[in-house]
Amino acid sequence: MGTFARLARPPAARNIEPVNHSHAANSVRAVHHDPADRPFLVIWESTRACQLACQHCRAEAAPGRDSKELTTDEATTLMSQVADFGKPAPIFIITGGDPFERADIYELVRRGKELGLPMAVSPSGTPKLSRESLTKLKDAGASAISLSLDGASAEVHDGFRRVPGTFDRTITGWREARELGLRVQINSTVTKSTVHELPDLLRLVIELGAMTWSAFLLVPTGRGTELDALTPRETEDVLNFLYDAGTFAPVKTTEGHHFRRVVMEREVLADLGVDHVEALGLGSLYQDLAARLAEIGPVDRKRRPPLHVNAGNGFVFVSHVGTVHPSGFMPIAAGDVREQTLTDIYRESPLFLGLRDTSRLEGRCGKCEFAGICGGSRSRAYAVSGDPYGEEPLCPYEPGSFPYQHELALALPNMGNAR
Repeated sequence: MGTFARLARPPAARNIEPVNHSHAANSVRAVHHDPADRPFLVIWESTRACQLACQHCRAEAAPGRDSKELTTDEATTLMSQVADFGKPAPIFIITGGDPFERADIYELVRRGKELGLPMAVSPSGTPKLSRESLTKLKDAGASAISLSLDGASAEVHDGFRRVPGTFDRTITGWREARELGLRVQINSTVTKSTVHELPDLLRLVIELGAMTWSAFLLVPTGRGTELDALTPRETEDVLNFLYDAGTFAPVKTTEGHHFRRVVMEREVLADLGVDHVEALGLGSLYQDLAARLAEIGPVDRKRRPPLHVNAGNGFVFVSHVGTVHPSGFMPIAAGDVREQTLTDIYRESPLFLGLRDTSRLEGRCGKCEFAGICGGSRSRAYAVSGDPYGEEPLCPYEPGSFPYQHELALALPNMGNAR
């Protein structure tokens, strides 16, 4: 596991005048309710059937449906239990595989909407992603979709997805969803083979419009074990690029929880007027991505702070057969909705309770002053070490090494959560 130390405090740091820490203090958003009582997001893997064979697929999707999938009525019971968490209702996302492989997808969306759930769907870029199907989703009550786009050209994206035509179908579906009034999130997987696509993907996000652009930091599970992930140093460069990109488009990360640390660091440094490249020891990958970002031109947009949600803490995943997991990338089941209610599993299972306790984090995560707002990817820790409480493998940060600890302490909430 690669790590690197931060550069020493610059000589001028001791002469920096006190600053207003309002930017840094508000750089990470918290949900407006107790995430231990009610999740912010519930993701249901409606099926593993899909016509694609993507290189990174968590679900290792197959062409046919599983006979053990939740039925329409069982899925309705699940959604009813999600509604039982109370108001505001969690966002309910139907994913896959490809949800369009289920003939009852529109009925499911309609029933979820009737139960008072904000409904979103995550379809694949197949021929079933048509204007007709998107119109039916909208009419049934879906308010948003998410689409995957891993390259800014057909050559790169279709190569990653292993099916020709996927790029064009995704772009067309994106345009048509927006025309129909559906909000669109774009998900991009970041690997060594796709990282240099990020600036051009951002151009597409700016051009076509999206409610969010989410960069997924690969978790080595499913087919993702076959791909080359970034090193911790490269990941740090990418997260700092994504911070910069936040003034161009609404940006978030998936399984990149230490983005919240990076955002906090950058806000403190910005308030102090300190050069972030030198202070954080950013490398050539960052400098290349930042230079290409500068070519896009200035965009005057307010940066959206990342949301403090983690596996089992504001987030829950239900598989196609009803098993309940803290994340879709963590194959440890905390229960089964065919045997228990989702509310009981989420609120009372030992796994979920443990993941909400930052004092159980081990390695550098357990010693880190950012544990209260980050916590690292528990899914990646489990995939690499077999320990869901182990340290984040893609994070190079050495606890206590940020050179402006006093200024950080004034801005950082939950400092006492770290050991």
